[in-house]
Amino acid sequence: MNALVMYDHQSGTLWSQFLSQGVKGELAGRRLETIPLVQTTFGQWVLEHPDTAILDKGRSGSSDRYGGYYTNNDAGVIGESNGDDRLDRKDKVVGIGFDEGPKAFPLSALGDRPVVNDHVAGEDVVLFFQPNTETALVFNRKLNGERLEFEQVVDDGTALLRDRKTGSLFLPFTGMGIEGEYVGQQLERIHSVVSFWFAWSDFYPETELYTRT
Repeated sequence: MNALVMYDHQSGTLWSQFLSQGVKGELAGRRLETIPLVQTTFGQWVLEHPDTAILDKGRSGSSDRYGGYYTNNDAGVIGESNGDDRLDRKDKVVGIGFDEGPKAFPLSALGDRPVVNDHVAGEDVVLFFQPNTETALVFNRKLNGERLEFEQVVDDGTALLRDRKTGSLFLPFTGMGIEGEYVGQQLERIHSVVSFWFAWSDFYPETELYTRT
């Protein structure tokens, strides 16, 4: 599917990063547990986690050999298998709903709408997007059995999520309630990826596409 795969040293099984499962070998069909991560800039990460440890692989310099790939129109190594012209192939999307009901949210549609409340793959979700770092995080917006409706507020330069009903405030990078009725309670992270459109639509040709209304 035009995507690099991982292999494990014990069984030699090939593992799809998109599907989180073995696709060839002894453990084909077995699933890996997905652990949500944050894809963001180093500056934003250190701002949120000033005491973070840094992996040093001993490489000198800060050049990115894929720099040209981000800007050209190539679709991977062998080209896309499912041409979907609803977006340009190199448009970036936030993908949610891997097992059923996949949906893609173009970053271009989120620039001036950083918070989207939606229902995807049977779950009520809220998507938070920070345009300047292209950081996207998705949470289950049900808490204590209540379905919350969020909006963004900015407090002293810091973007926060606010529940419209109770006025409770949450940190968008952790989902932790910091003020109001839900203080100390945390929203559950939902697995999502930021991907080029051609890659997402190759794996999920039936994907729904978020559009502004």
